[in-house]
Amino acid sequence: MTKDQITAVFERVRAWPEERQAYAAEVLLLIEAQDAQPLRVSDDEWEAIQESNAQAERGEFVSDTDMAGFYKRHGL
Repeated sequence: MTKDQITAVFERVRAWPEERQAYAAEVLLLIEAQDAQPLRVSDDEWEAIQESNAQAERGEFVSDTDMAGFYKRHGL
């Protein structure tokens, strides 16, 4: 992605609702924090990550209906 493309995305983000902007900022701060220190995961977490990756490779995804329910339950 070029610097111009990044600038264009940030310009569009400025037009988003405030809570969505806050969420985007939170995600960017989490990404930035990853550079400061390595992410440490437990053996159980690593196993869950590996299983999730394997499910994705097999094309096993949560249905749109289930995701809509998740978003609704969490106010997203």
